Amino acid sequence: MPTRQRLKELMISELMLDMTADEIGDDTPLFGPAGVGLDSVDALQLVVMIEKHFGFKMADQDQAKRILHSVNTIAQAVDQKAAA
Repeated sequence: MPTRQRLKELMISELMLDMTADEIGDDTPLFGPAGVGLDSVDALQLVVMIEKHFGFKMADQDQAKRILHSVNTIAQAVDQKAAA
């Protein structure tokens, strides 16, 4: 399964989102009213989920802000780590 699809499905199950994977666009912002609508609690759960399922740890808050922007930015970071 492609990383993007796996991320979407994990987000729905672990963050208990009331939507389907198809409703989450690859470039849709994850936070804020114009996007998926995640909040700071969701951000924490998202970081834990990424570490648990992909073994990817974020170095600091600035890196986390960049990576957690969208499904695409998370998938790129996870895939780059896996390729290294």
